[in-house]
Amino acid sequence: MASPLTTVRFLGVLRDEGLTVVQVGDWRAHSRNHVGGWGPVHGVMIHHTATSGSARTVDICRRGYAGLPGPLCHGVITKDGRVHLVGYGRANHAGLGDDDVLTAVKNETALPARNEANTDGNRHFYGFECENRGDGEDPWPAAQLLAIERASAALCRAHQWTERSVIGHLEWQPGKPDPRGFTMDSMRGRVRRRLAPKPATHTVRPGETLSSIGALTGVRWPDIAKVNGLKTPYRIYPGLVLKIPRK
Repeated sequence: MASPLTTVRFLGVLRDEGLTVVQVGDWRAHSRNHVGGWGPVHGVMIHHTATSGSARTVDICRRGYAGLPGPLCHGVITKDGRVHLVGYGRANHAGLGDDDVLTAVKNETALPARNEANTDGNRHFYGFECENRGDGEDPWPAAQLLAIERASAALCRAHQWTERSVIGHLEWQPGKPDPRGFTMDSMRGRVRRRLAPKPATHTVRPGETLSSIGALTGVRWPDIAKVNGLKTPYRIYPGLVLKIPRK
């Protein structure tokens, strides 16, 4: 059982995982809490939006539409890999799902087939809507998939969950197809690898910067610079072996 993160910590853990976060309007106070509770939280749910166009997608997810008022998630992950925060608290994203699936997420065991819609998912999951038409043809850019991985891992890390706490809408609610275009097993594999203990050293590859290495390892780049004795202008080069301090 876990209480939802505060808005300050939620924003912080996303940024600490190397994500570019866009704060949209009054996201901290925008919720559906007046119609029901939020928490305890047990996992992260991933969706596709069935829309195209980043600005339009973010606006829809913030405002909602006739019959389904917003926010429709907590964060919108656009194709460029940015996370747009549109609400916090109860959000209309998960709907009713299978109680056996919720039990599996809580216990971090293999997911059963969902065949019931008897449990309130809006109360128990963080939700990320991901910009994609969901037709099986709209591509998922590498930057967007990386952002989904990072956002999921950030919350798992904060709550000390494993990758089994990350599910797709199609694994929760009967009849839902999202996300379509990649498998949740593959995404959980990415999250598992990101959550694995980081090596004590890192060999610089072409094109890397201290900032990108910090995002990759989950360690602040000034801390990497300090432990390696690097000073302004912080020059690094391919093949250089950097010590990575433990978090």
